[in-house]
Amino acid sequence: MPGAGPHEVAFAIRGPITLTDLPGLCNRVCALLRTSGDVVTCDVAGVDPDAVTVDALARLQLAARRLGCEVRLQDASAALLEVVELMGLTHVLAEPRPPHGAFGSPRLGFGRGRAGNLLL
Repeated sequence: MPGAGPHEVAFAIRGPITLTDLPGLCNRVCALLRTSGDVVTCDVAGVDPDAVTVDALARLQLAARRLGCEVRLQDASAALLEVVELMGLTHVLAEPRPPHGAFGSPRLGFGRGRAGNLLL
């Protein structure tokens, strides 16, 4: 019998993201979410830390939430996190706090000045 935990799938986004990439990217990730289950981990180490990238990530999170899923970012740079904060989207791309006494969850880490993994 399969486990009761969330089913996770991983993918990576590389290179600069342009405005014309947004619809296709969102469609592909939504298709993945529909077939994969609850959680998709997205490696963003290869993206440019700019406004278009942050816009794309916010759109992906919105689409995922509409499907009852979530996208978790992995390896977000400090520069990308700074752009998120500059754009005022930390409340949209916020990290749930780990339970009291929990240390260093490898899936989380979105926060001011911290590079690493984050929940989108």
